[in-house]
Amino acid sequence: MTQILDAFAWLADPVHWSGPSGIPARLLEHLWYTVLGVGIAALIAVPVGLLVGHTRRGRGLAVATAGAARALPTLGLVTLFGLLMGIGLMAPLVAFVVLAIPSLLAGAYSACESVDPRTVDAARAQGMTELQILTRVELPLGMPLLVAGLRSATLQVVSTAMLAAYIGNGGLGRYIFLGLKTQDYPQMLAGSILVVALAITLEVVLLVVQRATAPRGAPA
Repeated sequence: MTQILDAFAWLADPVHWSGPSGIPARLLEHLWYTVLGVGIAALIAVPVGLLVGHTRRGRGLAVATAGAARALPTLGLVTLFGLLMGIGLMAPLVAFVVLAIPSLLAGAYSACESVDPRTVDAARAQGMTELQILTRVELPLGMPLLVAGLRSATLQVVSTAMLAAYIGNGGLGRYIFLGLKTQDYPQMLAGSILVVALAITLEVVLLVVQRATAPRGAPA
């Protein structure tokens, strides 16, 4: 209990809220790593997932790939890529992308598969092209599942983005690893509290977005 109180005292100290190593700066770095990792993963996984879901082809391969990626240890990936690519943002970023792809891929193909086939057949009967069916029928109706995949990927990446500090980058992980190295446990715990608070905030925001994208009259 004392360590928790010390951690909140550390967070309340104005000294830790200014400068390049202050909480706002580290928070923005952490958020940037998360957005960058999830954004790159989305550019890769969402088009592939939509193609798989729309055509109903390659689902087995997509599921197997997503499952294999989920089984990879993030710390091991960061260490491996760090040894291969050296100190910098590229190594942890690649690891974050690999971590985010499974959830985004699953959300994308599930979004298309969730649409009633009779609705798709009706759209084809009206003369819609396959692209029009995807963008005007399947995506609007399946958007909540796509956002759910985004939620899951974001939560996974923001929770592990602290590992960027493991190989010399910034973010909230700097407080955790520096606190561990110097045995400054209030700082270490404060960094963990900030990561949890950021993860909860993003989860709530994306949950609101998911519910807002649900078709009228359908459960979010």
